[in-house]
Amino acid sequence: MTPTPIILDCDPGHDDAIAILLALASPEVELVGVTTVSGNQTLDKTTANALRVLELAGRGDIPVYSGADAPFMRQRDVAAHVHGESGLDGPDLPPASSAAQKRHAVEYLAEQFRAAPKATLVATGPLTNVGLAFATHPDARPDRIVLMGGSIGEGNRTPAAEFNIWADPEAAQRVFAEGLDTTMVGLDVTHRALITDAHTERMRTAGKVGKVVAELMDFYARFHKSHYPDLDGSPMHDPVCVAHLIDPTLLDVRDAFIEVDCTTGPSWGRTNVDWRNREHFGAPNAKVALDIDGERFAELVVERISSLK
Repeated sequence: MTPTPIILDCDPGHDDAIAILLALASPEVELVGVTTVSGNQTLDKTTANALRVLELAGRGDIPVYSGADAPFMRQRDVAAHVHGESGLDGPDLPPASSAAQKRHAVEYLAEQFRAAPKATLVATGPLTNVGLAFATHPDARPDRIVLMGGSIGEGNRTPAAEFNIWADPEAAQRVFAEGLDTTMVGLDVTHRALITDAHTERMRTAGKVGKVVAELMDFYARFHKSHYPDLDGSPMHDPVCVAHLIDPTLLDVRDAFIEVDCTTGPSWGRTNVDWRNREHFGAPNAKVALDIDGERFAELVVERISSLK
């Protein structure tokens, strides 16, 4: 089987880091490049974290391109309360010996969107880089996007909005408005994609990479245990996108019309999702994930992360 080439546009971030490692451990996909954006932490930190994670897995050869350091129009806001001051608090990861490429992430993405065969874009942070690429390179579009963001129901940054979309709603709206083959993986499924303490302990004994991931989970879990005591574990938001490409049967995905609330009111950043073909909404412009086999997902993460030495 020929692996699916992917580009990961991300803001590491604990779950972004695990998404990178899951991709590297999975023969079904081939990670050809990483682009970084401000989100879970500032751009300098998310870029440094991407480089550190790749070197941890012995894949410092994969190029990293630094991108947008602020949203389209809004003030930058980061999630240090979840991911810590470094963006990857927990383990003692040394600085990377390599550096990001000099070319801007948006230029790299546009080049790759024009290339053949095209890589699938996996976007796990605010969509600033992707929206900028669409705005500045109207001839360059990927064949497929799988993104982590949004929600049909409750948000996590506000009652209405999920963090990635809330952080740059104008960029997200630009992406959905393109009407491409786009799949939104939102909180409705990622809050059922849980890594428990028992899963963490299995990875802790699996080698160097597994130990680092367990230490990441130790820190990450503290936030979720205090803020989401009803969840039996920590949501693995971003790795679900990669897992969907590894095994499409994990998710129940439906056609949908999706638009983003770009107002400044209490619904700022909400994704309005219609998957029932209501008459006053538009024709489907994307797909949305509705459910996940959480047990099989968790086993996939544990198995693949444990295989990295």
